[in-house]
Amino acid sequence: MLLKTSLRSFFAHKGRMALSLIAVVLSVAFVSGTLVFSNTATSTFDKLFAATASDVSVQPPKSAEDEDPELADKPATVPAALAGQVAAVPGIKTAVGQVMVHNATLVNPATNKLVGPTSGAPTLVGNWTDTPRNPVTITSGHVPRGAGELVLDADTAKKAKLGLGDKLRVDNAGGKHEFTIAGIATFTTTNPGAALAFLDTATSQQVLLGEPAFTSIEAFGDGSRSDDGLKADALAKLGGGYQVKTAAEQKDENNKSVGSGLDFMKYAMLGFAGVSLIVGGFLIINTFSMLVAQRTREIGLLRALGGSRRQVNRSVLVEALILGVLGSTLGIAAGLGIAVGLIALMNAIGMDLRASDLQIGPDVFVAGYAVGILITVVAAWIPARRASRISPMAALRDHGTPAEARANVVRTVLGLVLTAGGGGLLVLAAKAEKAATGGQYLGLGVLLTLIGFVVLGPLLATAVIRVLGALLPALFGPSGKLAQRNAMRNPRRTGATAAALMIGLALVIASSVFSSSAVTSASEQIDRSVGVDYIISGGRTAVTAEMLDAVRRTPGVDHVTAEKDFDAKVQLPDGRTERTGLAAVPPTFFGTDFRLPVASGTVDSIGRGALGIGEKFAKDHNLKVGDSVTVTYLKGRTQVLQVGVVFAKSSLYGGASFVDVATMAEAVPAAEVPEPRTFFAKASSGADTGRTLTALEDALKEYPQLSVKDQAGYKELVQSQVNTLLYLIYGLVALSITVAVLGVVNTLALSVVERTREIGLLRAIGLSRRQLRRMIRLESVVIALFGAVLGTGLGLAWGVTVQGVLRDQGLGTLSVPTATIAITLVSSVLIGLVAALVPAFRAGRMNVLAAIATD
Repeated sequence: MLLKTSLRSFFAHKGRMALSLIAVVLSVAFVSGTLVFSNTATSTFDKLFAATASDVSVQPPKSAEDEDPELADKPATVPAALAGQVAAVPGIKTAVGQVMVHNATLVNPATNKLVGPTSGAPTLVGNWTDTPRNPVTITSGHVPRGAGELVLDADTAKKAKLGLGDKLRVDNAGGKHEFTIAGIATFTTTNPGAALAFLDTATSQQVLLGEPAFTSIEAFGDGSRSDDGLKADALAKLGGGYQVKTAAEQKDENNKSVGSGLDFMKYAMLGFAGVSLIVGGFLIINTFSMLVAQRTREIGLLRALGGSRRQVNRSVLVEALILGVLGSTLGIAAGLGIAVGLIALMNAIGMDLRASDLQIGPDVFVAGYAVGILITVVAAWIPARRASRISPMAALRDHGTPAEARANVVRTVLGLVLTAGGGGLLVLAAKAEKAATGGQYLGLGVLLTLIGFVVLGPLLATAVIRVLGALLPALFGPSGKLAQRNAMRNPRRTGATAAALMIGLALVIASSVFSSSAVTSASEQIDRSVGVDYIISGGRTAVTAEMLDAVRRTPGVDHVTAEKDFDAKVQLPDGRTERTGLAAVPPTFFGTDFRLPVASGTVDSIGRGALGIGEKFAKDHNLKVGDSVTVTYLKGRTQVLQVGVVFAKSSLYGGASFVDVATMAEAVPAAEVPEPRTFFAKASSGADTGRTLTALEDALKEYPQLSVKDQAGYKELVQSQVNTLLYLIYGLVALSITVAVLGVVNTLALSVVERTREIGLLRAIGLSRRQLRRMIRLESVVIALFGAVLGTGLGLAWGVTVQGVLRDQGLGTLSVPTATIAITLVSSVLIGLVAALVPAFRAGRMNVLAAIATD
């Protein structure tokens, strides 16, 4: 009987459930689509690594200095003779020496344009080897047969419009090396998006390594031993030091590397799902609350006929369960479409994932149904509990029940406590000395203030809407007055409807405050600290001496400053060792090129052999001017230095440590000094900086891997980097606002149904259709403005706190984007108008007599 009643009620109100269904579908679609995409990508790469990994790979010893092999000038190597030793291990059939580096750049000399990916996936250059599991096969031309020949992968060749016989240049720290494309190789499995170029072994050793060595030895067994057995024998034969990895270990390592890139997209998509779930929850609560209110007499009759509170509660929850199951099923189907779209996106940036290989595992269905059903049932529990409290006597009254004064008191107290607690945590976060501590306070403060505003929403609705709608009666007459009163009539409903919009707009404002503060702070730091006129960066590729010479010879350039960056270790006076980024700089760096604020000590001390450190590093490790520390450079080169200056936290290089180039040269041989990846140029006195920039760009045309920026261009680069994160957040916000608009539409649509008789009476006493539609539109606008006002206040509080937490990490200046706030408030009016279109149209079409006769 209970199930039959619930089914009948659900299908009787299926139109009213439609928009709530959309919210569930969106939430589940993002969850299931993300899982399907992630599973498909992981499975594809699993196949690639399984098909190409050697049984045993012997790699150079892992040292602390080699944590970022992609940025090393000279990759770590193993001796060439090691290949013979590995081949002699029992059970090894073939052992091949491999050269593969990440730090070379491919350039088309005919156009001076980069060949291959410019970000994300790497450019790999190595030696051509014939192995049982080669990832590519020659499909045209032939393997490299001499010092001037090169094989390029087919995907890269197609994108760069290169073919057999064309020239291709390989640039690295050793200079420029030109080759002729002798062969095109096609991937046998999946192209992970990388560009691959192959030379013959002798040439690759000379050009890429500068010595007759290999980056690894790849060994393949004869099937008589397990991979673990081969690894144990190889370690026993080779002795300690070398890394020996089985196929399974190589696969795990590669999956972690790929996974770190895919995880960003995965978590971003799950963020979409999370926002949709939260906002959709408010929509579902509102829908069931209104349906319960409209069915007060029906529920009262059920109670009068003997239905228990538990049965009434169950009947509402069963309806929610039906909605959740249906929404989850449709959401999982829609998720497949999202997964296909993500695959198409990855293919557009160079990957080769196939939609026909979609991996739809049990986890997709478990997560999809769990999310959809759980959020729906939990959201419906509050209205269901309210429905179970309806007494049998309610059947004898008109729709609706009296407001519960006690509930309002509890709501007020709870809301104020949560909001005050959250506000206090935000204040503590802004004043915290450590960003990590501030971040913890911030997260909890955001959560509490959000919940507090949601709880207080219905109580604020009456007061705020009375102010927001004060002009409506004067401007729009009876329609305006009725709209204002309708919005205040049910504060709980208005608060829940506005809450969904409030969340989205709060994120917009908070994100805008963060991004505006980040850009303004960076610009001010550049203006305050940077004396050089041009910043030249090589990205992944080291800057060579000829590049520096090309800049020095450019007319209008006074001098060039190159910093050499080390990943160094500092042994503190108490014996502990800490890692730090260490920059070796020439005397012109301080004063002429950069003006860094000093907390203690003098900058001149660096030129006299002292060490400069950041204020945060000094504070964290109890260091002060005059303390002596031991600095360890690459390859274990050490040097005892005295701290001569502590730079203030607000400095552009706040976290870096500095040493003079001459001081560093006393401990590190010239052959071990890394090439710079970024250098700076100062224009001559009186030179036209714009013309000099053009001359610099012309001088460096043949080095497309270099990025040349003046101070204005560098500021734009900083802004574009901030905007990348901002656009992702705006994507999340757009989704939440979309669901929030559905909530406003649903609220108004159900409100129109609920007020059918009232609308009929208004029409009967002279309210025109135009005035009726205007009334509903104005009601929608007031609700949207209410949500926008709450969201703006909440977003400003969050954004200001974020700036306070990150004040020592580069966000030293607070900037409130007034234009964005104004646009947000205007947009909320438009949102209200759009959301009211369908409900207003339906209300206007009502038959007056039929509406009055409605029970």
